[in-house]
Amino acid sequence: MVPQDLLPFQMVSDASLPGLTALGGLPLYLDLAHVARLRDSITRHVQARRGQQGWTDAQMVLSLILMQLAGGERVDDLRVLEGDEGFGRILRRVEPYGMPRRERREQERRWRKTRQRSVPSPSATFRYLMEFHDPEQEKLREEHRAFIPASKPALQGLGAVNRDLVGFVQRSSPQAHATLDMDATLLASEKREALYCYKHFKSYQPLNVYWAEQRLVVHTEFRDGNVPAGYQIDRVFAEALAGLPEGVERVSLRSDTAAYDHRLLRYCAAGRNERFGVVEFAVGVDVTPAFKEAVAQVAEGDWQPLYRWVEGRRIPTDQEWAEVCFVPEWVAQGGRSGPEYRFLAIREPLRQLDLPGIEAGQQVLPFPVMEFGERGRHKVFGIVSNREVDGEELIWWSRERCGASEGVHSEMKHDLAGGKLPSGLWGANAAWWAIMVLALNLNTALKRLVLGSEWVSKRLKAIRYAIIHLPGRVVRHARCWWIRLSDRHPSSRVLLEARERLRILARASPG
Repeated sequence: MVPQDLLPFQMVSDASLPGLTALGGLPLYLDLAHVARLRDSITRHVQARRGQQGWTDAQMVLSLILMQLAGGERVDDLRVLEGDEGFGRILRRVEPYGMPRRERREQERRWRKTRQRSVPSPSATFRYLMEFHDPEQEKLREEHRAFIPASKPALQGLGAVNRDLVGFVQRSSPQAHATLDMDATLLASEKREALYCYKHFKSYQPLNVYWAEQRLVVHTEFRDGNVPAGYQIDRVFAEALAGLPEGVERVSLRSDTAAYDHRLLRYCAAGRNERFGVVEFAVGVDVTPAFKEAVAQVAEGDWQPLYRWVEGRRIPTDQEWAEVCFVPEWVAQGGRSGPEYRFLAIREPLRQLDLPGIEAGQQVLPFPVMEFGERGRHKVFGIVSNREVDGEELIWWSRERCGASEGVHSEMKHDLAGGKLPSGLWGANAAWWAIMVLALNLNTALKRLVLGSEWVSKRLKAIRYAIIHLPGRVVRHARCWWIRLSDRHPSSRVLLEARERLRILARASPG
């Protein structure tokens, strides 16, 4: 016994209580992965494992997905998942479920000795992640130049698994319109191999394409920190369009100035995509001296106040907008027969006071500024679009991206393990990022298809607190495995109702 020098309770390890789990809600994700045929998709597409021994691709990838959903951030956190005896019992039980007898026998023969673990060890996982790295690509790097290594087939396979998962969600909850938000995010890193980004710290900079209606990341490309977000962005967007599932009839694009690329904008406006034709877009404009000159020509009476809706009331903001007659060189090269573009400017009064000892105009600000006579200094931003809607509506539509895709970036880096890269090898980190995206989308699918509308906007940490980390006990009784949950816990009923919805979803899913 430990002396009671603290509060009046004792802690003791008790081996007489087998089957306890602190992850009583995590098997719900196993149910959903089974309904979505995620294991079959991983086996078919990834194929990073060589030989006929040891852990399979499906076991490796699913273990990392489950670890991240449970709150793990590093490969070593697999030890915590392994230490949960109750969940380990469930995982071992469901692994062969649905397999033909021949496949089950083949999986059993992968082990020379009796298998002891429920999930791979950290060392085995590190070796697995190294299979996604191509050292030959590293020889092609040139100093101070942007470079994106060619992905090995196994890494491309993780992207194919994500497309299968997105397709499953689309079949279960079809959406005819796909609003795609393109944005890069910075992952600060102290790794020796990490490169400096435009903000002057070492990082990696994945570029992501987010489907707003489905709340899913449909495409991602892992990149070094020195690769600009706009680098080859037209290719990335075309790849995202090619991966959209059946049932999508119309596509729109929103992005910041990273997508202000004349090749991408012409591709969208000219309808060069065979499947979707013209893609409507709203993209941030580089505020160049030429754009400022065009903005300066706007008559003061042409500036219109920008309003926002608050609790059913139209409230004015301190911003104003105006149509701008701006014809950059890349638009002029298209000739009169080329597609038409709209340019909008937004201005906002600069209320920052001048610092003592620094003359006006000498301050270096992180945003473009213009003088408007008696109106004083203003922040200035621009939007280019091919949408024929009211300018105010266009501005607010473009700004919805900030609350959606940027919120997802926060969830990637803080709620999941996207911000904790495991290696100095580019391919291993790219695989880790791709597996994190699978975990993100699986969680989104659970919220949208299973838990219901009240859970859709909740962050993963709320799902963990209410559902995943639900205490229980796993027991075998009457030739069946049971997860016993406390009837008094408010989430027990949520879990049981969710499983019933999953049964309905399984019956509705094809073959």
